[in-house]
Amino acid sequence: MCGIVAYIGGQEAAPIVIDGLGRLEYRGYDSAGVAVLRDGKIDIRRDVGKLVNLRSKVAAQPLAGQIGIGHTRWATHGAPAEHNAHPHISMGGAFVVVHNGIVENYLELKEELRAQGVAFQSETDTEVIVQLIEHVTRQGVTDLTEATRQAVARLRGAHAIVVMSVMQPDRLVTVRIGNAGGVALGLGDGEMYIASDIPAILEYTRRMVFLESRQMATVCRNSFSVQTLDGVPVDAEIHTIPYDPISAVKGEYKHFMQKEIFEQPRSITDTIRGRVDFETFAVNLPDLKLTQAQARRLQRVVTVACGTSYYSGLVGKFFIEHMARLHVEVDYGSEYRYRDPILNEDIAVLAITQSGETVDTLAALEEARHKHAIVWSIVNAIGSQAMRLADGYISMNAGPEIGVASTKAFTTSIVDQYLLALALGQLRGTLSDAQRIAYVNDLAKLPDLVGRALESDKTVQELAHHLYKFTNFLFLGRGINYPIALEGALKLKEISYIHAEGYPAGEMKHGPIALIDEQMPVLAIAQQDSLYEKMISQIEQAKARGGIVIALATEGDTLIASKADYVIYLPAAPELLSPVVNVVPLQLLAYHIAALRGADVDQPRNLAKSVTVE
Repeated sequence: MCGIVAYIGGQEAAPIVIDGLGRLEYRGYDSAGVAVLRDGKIDIRRDVGKLVNLRSKVAAQPLAGQIGIGHTRWATHGAPAEHNAHPHISMGGAFVVVHNGIVENYLELKEELRAQGVAFQSETDTEVIVQLIEHVTRQGVTDLTEATRQAVARLRGAHAIVVMSVMQPDRLVTVRIGNAGGVALGLGDGEMYIASDIPAILEYTRRMVFLESRQMATVCRNSFSVQTLDGVPVDAEIHTIPYDPISAVKGEYKHFMQKEIFEQPRSITDTIRGRVDFETFAVNLPDLKLTQAQARRLQRVVTVACGTSYYSGLVGKFFIEHMARLHVEVDYGSEYRYRDPILNEDIAVLAITQSGETVDTLAALEEARHKHAIVWSIVNAIGSQAMRLADGYISMNAGPEIGVASTKAFTTSIVDQYLLALALGQLRGTLSDAQRIAYVNDLAKLPDLVGRALESDKTVQELAHHLYKFTNFLFLGRGINYPIALEGALKLKEISYIHAEGYPAGEMKHGPIALIDEQMPVLAIAQQDSLYEKMISQIEQAKARGGIVIALATEGDTLIASKADYVIYLPAAPELLSPVVNVVPLQLLAYHIAALRGADVDQPRNLAKSVTVE
């Protein structure tokens, strides 16, 4: 959960940057660093651990300069260590960078730069960015903005980047690509700020500009300019943020749920961080305390959860059975203990719970412990009871989720199960090296794919205006996307109060087809995957009964446009990870329909964030 802060103005930069990082420390605390520029020299302080360690180092070795950048880190590439902490400086010492995101193609860029004589000082993907910028300037590009633009054009993935250079010491350059993290420019009087989230700089200014995907800004003391990555100038809107804690956290969004939907690329990146070695393609889940002997003697996994987490478990079943060749049962936490389940010490019971305090899920864990099963949990709330009860856990790293209807905790818990399946596959020897490399490479692409799925927001909002007055919906999916049909229906029910049902598409003809008419919109998840032709058949059957069909389709699919009434196009995704991409427009659809109906999006009636009574 990385945090970024930068400053340029008339004050000393280091104290402002470090104080801002303190407000973002929950985003990352395995290392932190700050760099300032003065008299043609970049001076850096970095340290491992929480921000207090960096504060102590700066107190002992002060920094002076009126332009600076800083970062708190949660590791993705490279272990938590001082040489892997941000900011990263170029080999020639002229450029320094902080970064949120994953450079999907960093290995090929790193090899290319090494062939040009570049020596790397860290194991991070971020260092590729700063070395690439310096490499561009060696080709004759002298403008920092242009050098940055040319360098980042070669990156794959979603990113938030800030660059500082001795070449042009009067400016900072910042870039946002996709939705790996926000970029807010804070406008002051003779000074400017940059941050990955509003609270870092709200003490200094309430006037802010938010970069959109594929935009970059050049920031000087008294001015700023925004352009697209294609060099087209942008007339950026200036927002005035109300000075109260709730509005500050919501930022540019109307509701917490909307904000949390758009935070998913970053939260997915955060749950991957430190757990995948993208050079060896190995997965490490230290808090799970899983040994090879334990993994190999496992007979099966039982996933227990409630509501949205239950649907997440249904997706995870596909991962674990496919990669680890272990049978998985998925059960409702509220029902599990009442039928005297059969368990032993070679069965793992996995609880999925955002809050870690859901009473039904905790009761299922107690039953598992009583019957000597291995107990695991996937939890968002650090220190919660489900985490404490478990023999091992995986934290979602989604960050605070305020909206009652879960969004980013759903997608991060799916990613955590993907990591669990990979780890089990490694330890059990059920994955070949080629398979493991392919699955890890697919995972590296996921934050960017989810960011691209968020670009469907305008299309979904327009669609919501056509659909919000209907009172019944049917959601259909097959295979690994059947649980996403269930989740899409649940989201619509819980925040808009519209009756909706999710079904396996093949079951439609066994009952639900009787309900389909011109008053029953049918949403079909119909990506071009192994079950595509079967989904086309279900769409045709729904249309033959007068149903209004909305299809989630793969970009470039022209056939489906002739079958469905409305199409929401999404980027092609690896089939196993497609549920994480496909759920995004369903979350957006529920959100926009609920907003149009005047519902309380963040606190829907009769619901609570954590169900602590049976």
